[in-house]
Amino acid sequence: MNVSPHPNSIMQAAVFHGNDRITIERVAMPEVGAGEVLVRVSRTALCGSDFKLWHKGAEFTAGHEIFGVVEQPGHRLHGRRCAVYIPLHCDHCAACKRGDTQMCLEVSSLIGWNRPGGYAEYVPVPENCLLPVPDDIEDSLAPLLLDTIGTSGHAVRFVSRVVPASEAGPVLVMGAGPVGLGVVLALRALGYGDIYVADPNAARLKIAQSFGAKAHPVGDTSKRFALIMECSGAHAARNLGIELVLPRGALVLVGENAAPWTIEEGKVFRRKDFYMIRTFYFPVSDFEPNVELLRKYKDEYRVLVDGEFGLSALPENFARFAKGELIKPVLALD
Repeated sequence: MNVSPHPNSIMQAAVFHGNDRITIERVAMPEVGAGEVLVRVSRTALCGSDFKLWHKGAEFTAGHEIFGVVEQPGHRLHGRRCAVYIPLHCDHCAACKRGDTQMCLEVSSLIGWNRPGGYAEYVPVPENCLLPVPDDIEDSLAPLLLDTIGTSGHAVRFVSRVVPASEAGPVLVMGAGPVGLGVVLALRALGYGDIYVADPNAARLKIAQSFGAKAHPVGDTSKRFALIMECSGAHAARNLGIELVLPRGALVLVGENAAPWTIEEGKVFRRKDFYMIRTFYFPVSDFEPNVELLRKYKDEYRVLVDGEFGLSALPENFARFAKGELIKPVLALD
């Protein structure tokens, strides 16, 4: 489609300089390419994976848990509230045709990482990355449909084929950040009933307990589990998961960590059949089930959104988020 120029040529955006410094600056409006539309950002949730950009700097505008309104006159979705699916995908490779849009074999680009993201007033979005959000989902919760609900829901759905709820027994969730807490709710929704959570943060552990989980001491080795959802990304937790997972059980690596990981290949690793599974984000086809998850546990998800602020307050609130003072703060641009 032909994209007409936006009447405004300048917008505000966060610039991640590195060394834990963010400034809010006037920048040029992003270019909108063929097959893309312009989205006016309404909410962008902060994500811990952005810490690496906070530390090292970002080439493009950061922010990847984006919800906004399509601002493209003449487009079929003009004026529609949409979440932004961050992995670009071709829709025609073998992975996309199989439905694994988050694992496209032809395009390797993520919104907010390899191209402009949502810590800004506007963001250009490929048409097939627009996910219309139903009107009953409030703006401040809409970004949770992506990482917090999408990543966690996909992880639980994926492993349920290997360790179904009827065979799981007690389940351990390692890490009670937004994704870990999302995993607790996804486990409940899919019928897993005996859920334990380990996290050193007492406040987050208390939230997990309010979601129906039981506290499990960090580092405790007295109990084994057929299913372990490792959501912290900490290498020590991953190695502990290898030790704690039962034979024929599954350790699911949901949390991320860019640093090299050395597996402690002791007896417990060598003398046991078990599944070690990595899951990433979610396929587009999961979006409707994710909406249903949000509807089912809307009150619980509201607990996670514990801060909302404008663009000028992003630097100070990102620092608070990095210190663990906030769980899932949201940048609000309207």
